[in-house]
Amino acid sequence: MAEAVYLTFDDGPDPRWTPRVLEVLAAHDAAATFFMVGQRALAQSGLARAIVVAGHGLGNHSFSHRHPWTMSAAAARREVRDGAAALADACGRPAQFFRPPYGRLRRCMSDEAARASQRVVLWDRAAIDWGPLGRGAAIARRLGRIRPGEIVLMHDGAARRNHPEELLRVLPGLLDDLAARGLRTLSLPASPPAGAGTSAPPPRAG
Repeated sequence: MAEAVYLTFDDGPDPRWTPRVLEVLAAHDAAATFFMVGQRALAQSGLARAIVVAGHGLGNHSFSHRHPWTMSAAAARREVRDGAAALADACGRPAQFFRPPYGRLRRCMSDEAARASQRVVLWDRAAIDWGPLGRGAAIARRLGRIRPGEIVLMHDGAARRNHPEELLRVLPGLLDDLAARGLRTLSLPASPPAGAGTSAPPPRAG
């Protein structure tokens, strides 16, 4: 059986860019996991549901994408809880995974995710498809180093600093390259790949 990699997309759903990402994935028979922001999923509920109907995985990326370290513990817990409720409402089923905004995990958030049966998932490799480094050629170089079993961080939501337009320039070629290497692109499994998803600091207390 071919080895797998796990592509993940954060910060959507985005009415401009998410449909284009879905089209590219469908054209390459590729599956991914989308970590959606709750309030964006509610605003784009048809698109959020289309992601699930297409067979992709569903992750909770909090309700409003506030930085976890700028909130009280109670507010951080609400971000997890309200994000989960929003996704269940928009998508018609619960999220299986949780990823904190900016990868900044707190113990209270991981505890709240566990209460909702959501596994915390970070990443092994980032496209860095944001800010001044988020240009097509640089993204392609970084993604060209993907190894079997890795969880890869990308963005389908533009938000403030993301560049999904640049990612889309290289995504078809990336999927072709992965297929040529014998790597399948799958949504995240129920249990984590060995050693995967470790690119964030340890959880902070509170």
